[in-house]
Amino acid sequence: MRMKPVFLAFLAVVTVSGRPALAAEQPAEWSLVWSDEFDGNQLDRSKWKPEMSCWGGGNNERQCYTDRSKNIRVANGKLLLVAHKEKFRGPDRPPEIASNPNPKKTQSYTSGKIRTLGISSWKYGKIEFRAKPPRGQGTWPAVWMMPSENFYGRWPLSGEIDILEGVNLGATCPQCEGNVGENRMISALHFGDYAPKNKVRDTRVALPSLALPSDEFHVWTLEWGEGLMRFYLDGRQYWELTEEDWNSASPKAKGNPVAPFDQPFYIMANLAIGGKLSEDNNDKGVADNVTPAVFAIDWIRIYQCSTDRETGLACMNGGEREE
Repeated sequence: MRMKPVFLAFLAVVTVSGRPALAAEQPAEWSLVWSDEFDGNQLDRSKWKPEMSCWGGGNNERQCYTDRSKNIRVANGKLLLVAHKEKFRGPDRPPEIASNPNPKKTQSYTSGKIRTLGISSWKYGKIEFRAKPPRGQGTWPAVWMMPSENFYGRWPLSGEIDILEGVNLGATCPQCEGNVGENRMISALHFGDYAPKNKVRDTRVALPSLALPSDEFHVWTLEWGEGLMRFYLDGRQYWELTEEDWNSASPKAKGNPVAPFDQPFYIMANLAIGGKLSEDNNDKGVADNVTPAVFAIDWIRIYQCSTDRETGLACMNGGEREE
C-alpha cells in the first residue's frame, strides 16, 4: 500500500482515469473547512439539528429520536448519543419526508441523532472523526452521509455513504476472529435504482489487534474525490472504491460515470436500537440489558483539498488508484 504524503507538489498531473488534476506549483494538502470538537456543555446548534422522528429509519428500528438532553448531550469534550429503554410517543417522520399532518408514533426506546442537513454540506473532501461505539446485541451506531438535495432522485438514486456502522458489537460471532464476539465495523455505499432494484457495496473491517472497537476510541477517515473513495481506520486503509463500483439509474446520470457521488452531502451521527440489520444477525433481536447504551464522539473534522476543491484528487496521491 502506498502511503499518502503530507505534501504533494506537482505540475500538470494526469490521473489514472485520464482526468487532468489541477496544475499548480503550490503543495496540495487537506485544509480544515469545518469541525466540531464538542467543547462546552451543549450541542452547537449553529452546526447541528437534532432529528425528531419515530419511524425507524425504514429499517424497522425501535427508537424515537428526541431533542432531549437525556438522549443528546455534550460533556467532557465529547458528544454523547444515549439510548434508553422507555416508551415514547413522537412525530413519525423527519420534516423533509413527513406527511401533513405528520402522525404520531410510539416506540419502546429513545435515542439521539444529529445532522448538518440544511446547515452545511460538502462535495469531495476528507471526513474524519474519533469515536467509541457501544457494544451489545441490538445496538446500531452510525456516522454517515446523505445528499443535501436529491439531485438524481429519491433514495438510493442520489446515493448514501456509510462511513461507520457498528452492529451488535461483542455479540456471538462464530466467523469473527479474536474470540471477543462481533468485532467488525461496516462501511457501505447505497446507490442504483429504486427498491427492490437498489444496490449496496459494503465491507467489514476489524482492528489489527482483533479487539472490540467499543473498548476505546478510534479514528475513522473517508477520503472522497471525483470517482474515488478511500476508507481508513486509525490511519490504515481498508477499502477503496472507484466510479466503476457504483452507478445511478437516474436519467440525469446518463453519460456521467461518477454519479451519484458528485454532489454535496451532509453528515450525521446516530445511535439506532434494533432494526433488520441488527436483529436478524448475531444473537438476534435486542438484548434486555443493552440499554443505556452510549455512542461517544470526540470530534468530527471536514477537510477539502486546498488546490483542488473541484475534484479533490490532487490530495489523494494525485488521484492514483491502488494497484
